[in-house]
Amino acid sequence: MPAEVPLSPPQHTHISIQYNQWQEYALWDSGNFQKLERFGDVLLIRSEPKAWWKPVLSQQQWRKARAVCDAEGRWQFEKDCPREWIMAYQQLRFQIRCTDMSKHVGIFPEQSPHWEWIKNQLQQAKKSKPAAGLQAEPIRVLSLFGYTGASALVAASNGAVVTQIDASKPALSWAKHNQQLSGLRSIPIRFLLDDALKFLKRESRRNSRYDALIIDPPSFGRGPKGEVWKAEKSLPTLLEHCAQVLSDQPLFILLNMYALEASALMLGNLLSEIIGERGSIEIGELALQPNYGNRPLPLAIFARWSIAG
Repeated sequence: MPAEVPLSPPQHTHISIQYNQWQEYALWDSGNFQKLERFGDVLLIRSEPKAWWKPVLSQQQWRKARAVCDAEGRWQFEKDCPREWIMAYQQLRFQIRCTDMSKHVGIFPEQSPHWEWIKNQLQQAKKSKPAAGLQAEPIRVLSLFGYTGASALVAASNGAVVTQIDASKPALSWAKHNQQLSGLRSIPIRFLLDDALKFLKRESRRNSRYDALIIDPPSFGRGPKGEVWKAEKSLPTLLEHCAQVLSDQPLFILLNMYALEASALMLGNLLSEIIGERGSIEIGELALQPNYGNRPLPLAIFARWSIAG
């Protein structure tokens, strides 16, 4: 018999989120390792390694795209195609930009269900404290690998005090610009150029604590000083240090990834290691439902924990 019984982590609830209700965005079709998307009024084709099937729409419909980006990040534009423009999501505004040597345009529309979840968690927390006779203190949120700041802006616009860490200086500048476009200039958000693991270690030594974590790491990357990030080796260590900066009464943790070789179950197991018996864990994938046909496009896997369920 073992000397002590290990903690029983929360059971994983498996969900799949298919989203197609953002008015200014639509996935038209996907297939042949590409996706046909509308961003505002601009129709784009971008490479997509998870679209293994054949398209539903005809080649004539696909040729309506005003720009095409291949797997190497090389763009081909029609003469009248803009290189950047503004899109709205509820009260937020984001700059969309076709960047050289990258298929990314500054926003991930499939993430919008996570933004709604973050908003709901924060609003529920703000309501529960006064109801329990507690003073509503600011909720501190840490966003790691925050890119152009969508999750940080959602959290900040819902009353949280937000710190975003990213190793890319251009991404942080883009995030600050989105903050201004969204009319949130007066809301303080710390955008810090730093290596995520080094930042966590320093925060732990400072006894700095956060009520919520948003973590969206790449499969591979480099820090601002050349630090190498490989998810399969680096993520477990990162999460151990994330646990050390959680407050005594944490609200939620969102862990999202775009790794082909990983699974949502893997992420759920990692979260259960650091959170113990509290709350509940959802695991699953984010997918986009196309306007045409019935082949949802899977894009991201996630695990998210919350004390409220």
